[in-house]
Amino acid sequence: MSHDHISVGKRVLDIEARAVNALKDSLDEQFSLACEQMLKAKGRVIVTGMGKSGHVGNKLAATLASTGTPSFFVHPGEASHGDLGMITPDDVVLALSNSGETAEVLAILPVIKRKGTVLIGMTGRPTSTLAQLSDVHLTVAVDEEACPHNLAPTSSTTAALAMGDALAIALLEARGFTPEDFALSHPGGSLGRRLLLKVDDIMHSGDALPAVTTNTSVSDALLEMTRKGLGMTAVTADDGTLAGIFTDGDLRRLLDRDLDIRKASIAEVMVSNPITIAVGHLAAEALQIMESRKINGLVVLDADNKPLGAFNMQDLLRAGVV
Repeated sequence: MSHDHISVGKRVLDIEARAVNALKDSLDEQFSLACEQMLKAKGRVIVTGMGKSGHVGNKLAATLASTGTPSFFVHPGEASHGDLGMITPDDVVLALSNSGETAEVLAILPVIKRKGTVLIGMTGRPTSTLAQLSDVHLTVAVDEEACPHNLAPTSSTTAALAMGDALAIALLEARGFTPEDFALSHPGGSLGRRLLLKVDDIMHSGDALPAVTTNTSVSDALLEMTRKGLGMTAVTADDGTLAGIFTDGDLRRLLDRDLDIRKASIAEVMVSNPITIAVGHLAAEALQIMESRKINGLVVLDADNKPLGAFNMQDLLRAGVV
């Protein structure tokens, strides 16, 4: 028997999209209160939930933690056997349960309330036990699950996930969380490299910096480029400031001119006022400049317009920025 898998997939996506879209109408003062409680907490946001809600809670705790709100997940079953000691009065507990009647979650509520810890409930039933015992309640009710039997948690978990993301981003913006802050939570992998790596970290400096003076001959400048292997050289004035650059591309264009490279000075053929970048800028910024201007390398300048280093696209590739 054949099935129209594409039609089923589209139906599921339509149902879940409607569920998420409907959440906008449920956002009220309780959402603002939840954000305020999390913002003013001296401790952490402790997320808990059982089953599929627990999986969503795990993801939400990770999202909060990586966007400026210290948070971790506590399994409600383990909480009843010692892990409740992780929760303090300075924390905020965010408990997820679609029914609001999950036994493992309800079992730990008396201790949470006794500690005086703020309790935020996220349920699909505002009249449920969890909702009624919560200091703040977020409704994530859905009209139907995407499951044809209306049983498997699908739309409900998607709605809870979306509400969690709404909380995390609202808190992120309230804290003024920056890309640099985000990078400090993600130092590994390409994300950390793109957000933390600076041009200072990848540039060739000191003896490795290709540089000649304006009175250097073109042939000697080519030797400098060959020795340093960056496909370009900085050209400096008498006071050490950058006067221009000369690249492999400039050399190819030079071959069409009737010029004796052994006698001509680099000042005659260099590019004056080239595109550069200041020391301290992010490597990701350098990549954007190079891609938008269609150039293969950049000279790094200090505050006095003197060359400190240089790098090319291969250096960005090796550093994992590209």
